[in-house]
Amino acid sequence: MKIHIKNGRLIDPAHGVDKTTDVFIAAGRIVGAGDTPAGFTASCVLDATGCIVCPGLIDLSARLREPGFEYRATLESEMAAAAAGGITRLACPPDTDPVLDEPSLVEMLSHRARLPEFAHIHPVGALTTQLEGKALTEMAELFEAGCIAFGQANRAIVDNQVMLRAMHYAATFGFPVWLQAQDPFLARQGVAHDGEIAARLGLAGIPVAAETIALSTLLHLARETGVRLHITRLSSAAGIEMIVAARAAGIAVTCDVAVHHLHLCDHDIGFFNPQARLDPPLRAQRDRDALRARLADGSIDALCSDHTPVDDDGKQLPFDEAEVGATGLELLLPLTLKWAREMKLPLATALARITAAPARVLGIDAGHLAPGAVADLCIFDPAAEFHVTRANLKSLGKNTPFLGLSLPGRVRYTLIEGHLAYDGTLG
Repeated sequence: MKIHIKNGRLIDPAHGVDKTTDVFIAAGRIVGAGDTPAGFTASCVLDATGCIVCPGLIDLSARLREPGFEYRATLESEMAAAAAGGITRLACPPDTDPVLDEPSLVEMLSHRARLPEFAHIHPVGALTTQLEGKALTEMAELFEAGCIAFGQANRAIVDNQVMLRAMHYAATFGFPVWLQAQDPFLARQGVAHDGEIAARLGLAGIPVAAETIALSTLLHLARETGVRLHITRLSSAAGIEMIVAARAAGIAVTCDVAVHHLHLCDHDIGFFNPQARLDPPLRAQRDRDALRARLADGSIDALCSDHTPVDDDGKQLPFDEAEVGATGLELLLPLTLKWAREMKLPLATALARITAAPARVLGIDAGHLAPGAVADLCIFDPAAEFHVTRANLKSLGKNTPFLGLSLPGRVRYTLIEGHLAYDGTLG
């Protein structure tokens, strides 16, 4: 299909492009911007007047709940949510059921996600068998099956000798290792940030030290092995300063932050609101403010949705019993725009954190709109609002701490390899 996108404001952060122009697509790729290519006759014209045309969003953490947790969400529902959110690529953690520790499971997931309207899936394979932190997986075979990195989701490797061997093996083959920095003993039985709010509510706390102590270990082992380390869902001011210092010391480390941590802090727990039960926990206001500032200056590489659909049975419980997680695919763009407006950042800077930057973390040729690039695009109206209601969320996970809010930016079209995966003009 040949598509002509007309009158849109093209923002391509990877190449410093920000101008009103037309974009032309043929055979699933960008074939030009500006003047109509010779011999080009469009079979579909999309009017992007008043809209931003940018690379499709790339999400570094989205649980699709398949295989194993179809009662919470299905691949079809979450892929529809991704398309509605302008997301064209996503990385999914390995904590499915069964765990993504066998090549056949990775191949099955990738095969199921090959429909034209589905975002590109980049599975993160399990670093250890069954995520138990004991025996290493066959990383080379998992990589050949399609895994782009290896991690433990939110499960720790307690034995540092196992971690050292895992990093050595990954470094030998150039495989990235993605890990959450959280000491399982310091976080044990904790449900909220260890601070004044948790004390007042009588909730068991998770101290910032749970992140910094685990992070210190991971950074030391990364320096020892030379592995490419990515820290997922950083939550504290102290943690990001450790990352900055490690980079200055020559350690190859990147990091991301979940988008809800840019807008919420432990005060948002309110009166035991289970929607605010997240992992890692919402930290203090100073941590939130530090994450916002460090994302703006590039110290934090990228944003992720940390999409974790939870059904009502898992959320409608007392705070300390409620399941952790929130829906995020459809909120990644609006919450990013909200952060950018509040920080008075250029739109290109904000979009870079959810396009070009996560592409670099993944190590893939994506997140840009240069001629010849795969035609993964998001077209959104920055003046329109997205009303966060259960009815408006396509994800089967209807639970989020942002329910009831109106957020800036609404996706009008999502294109995946030149295929119109979402048309928001249809209502």
